[in-house]
Order: sequence, then structure tokens, then C-alpha cells
Amino acid sequence: MERFQARVRRNRATHLAWRGGVLVVGTAVLAVGVVMMVTPGPGILGIVLGLAILATEFVWAQSALHRARVAADKAKEKALAKARGKRSRRAAAEED
Repeated sequence: MERFQARVRRNRATHLAWRGGVLVVGTAVLAVGVVMMVTPGPGILGIVLGLAILATEFVWAQSALHRARVAADKAKEKALAKARGKRSRRAAAEED
């Protein structure tokens, strides 16, 4: 893959076309992820995937991807803590 990227970057026209393609595909996946936040579907996954695609060529997307991963980790921990709390309350209720 590195040889392919080096070959693409040698020619300015192919490099710009590649970046344009990454921009279009990454933005489309990101937009679908945003839509899935309000409709059924894995919205956060779509957003993270779109940012990951964009981060292959754009520095701003790398920082946005990092922030999205941190937010996703916090949301996961919060959901797991809530699930653990429900399980412990259920177990305590069964003991009574």
C-alpha cells in the first residue's frame, strides 16, 4: 500500500484526484453516520468510519477522529457502568 501511495503522490494530478476521492467517500460515509444518529442504525460507527477514511489524507480529520474515539470510549464506559448497576440491583432484588 505504501508503494501505491508513493506512486500516487509523485504526480500532482493523481495526488489531487486521490485526495478528492478520499474527501468524497469519507464525507459520504460521515454523512450517512450523522443521518443514522437520528434514524435506526449504528450512527457512531458510521461517523468514526467516515473520519477514519478522511484521516488517511487530512490532518484535521485525524484530530477529529481522536476526539470522536475519546467520546466513544466515554460513552461505552458509561453504558457499561449503567448495565453493571442494573445487574447488581437485579441480583439484590432476587436475594430478597
